[in-house]
Amino acid sequence: MLTDGFGRIHDYLRISLTDRCNFRCLYCLPADEESHLTSSSKERMTAEEIDRIAGIFVEHGVKKIRLTGGEPLIRKDAAEIIERIAKYPVKLAITTNGMYVDQFISVFKKAGLKSVNVSLDSLQENKFKLLTHRNEFAKVKSNIDLLLQSGFHVKVNMVVMKDYNHHEIGDFVEWTKNENLHVRFIEFMPFPQNKWQPEKLITHKEILDTITDRFHLVEKLHDDKHDTTKSYRIKNYAGTFAVISTMSEPFCSGCNRLRLTSDGKMRNCLFAKTETDLLTPLRNGENIEPLIRDNLLRKHYMLGGNNEEQWAKHQTESHERTMMGIGG
Repeated sequence: MLTDGFGRIHDYLRISLTDRCNFRCLYCLPADEESHLTSSSKERMTAEEIDRIAGIFVEHGVKKIRLTGGEPLIRKDAAEIIERIAKYPVKLAITTNGMYVDQFISVFKKAGLKSVNVSLDSLQENKFKLLTHRNEFAKVKSNIDLLLQSGFHVKVNMVVMKDYNHHEIGDFVEWTKNENLHVRFIEFMPFPQNKWQPEKLITHKEILDTITDRFHLVEKLHDDKHDTTKSYRIKNYAGTFAVISTMSEPFCSGCNRLRLTSDGKMRNCLFAKTETDLLTPLRNGENIEPLIRDNLLRKHYMLGGNNEEQWAKHQTESHERTMMGIGG
């Protein structure tokens, strides 16, 4: 088992396949479009290296692996990577912007990948274009429908930002009325150069108040120990919704997540200020298990070591990687 200094078992690994994306989302992309790119093709893990490193994590207790990006499906060998990871006894999932899902449905099914998170921040075509700088709303929405029709467990991730899309919160909840869809409202988080503004933050309480005012019959659902979400359902609706309250109500106590960047760096927290290079030692034929355990033992109890008082005031200390560079 992989255990941190607080006795928490870590059995969930998020692997970023690339720090590149075909969308240019307002809250994610740095002002300088190229400044976030941390890995060249030589620096990036190959499919075989991802397989080897994943195998080491699985050998030591990882039971769930999520593939992330950037946009993971833009990698030319994405299908190969999915097929390689599928041989391990883990729950396999992926987070994507949805653009290329239709090209991978058969790959997902063959690999036994049943859980797909799709990032979608607006149900309005013109607003989608404003937020992503791409006119691909119809394609993404069609692919979400395809996933639902094909029996996948589908979560839609919406980053809520005041004056951009907060007025659509109720529309996303209404989407769950007849669809077995799971919407996740994510508080806007600060990352280097992502144009974060505290006044754009809509908190968990504000999101829930907005939903309660419109729907009234809001039911609280059970949250598991390791959940990052606070989950709800509108009575008699087919789907559910949840809030990820990273900024207003941190949920670190039950954390079981580890992260591997596309260039082979291990991070023990989304907001960690340090990371451990696993790829170079692996390429040198070294045993990386001690490095994994050392990194995990240096994990802070919460917030990546950021001061809680500063966090409450939304004054987080800077870390070098953008959200795309980390892999979410």
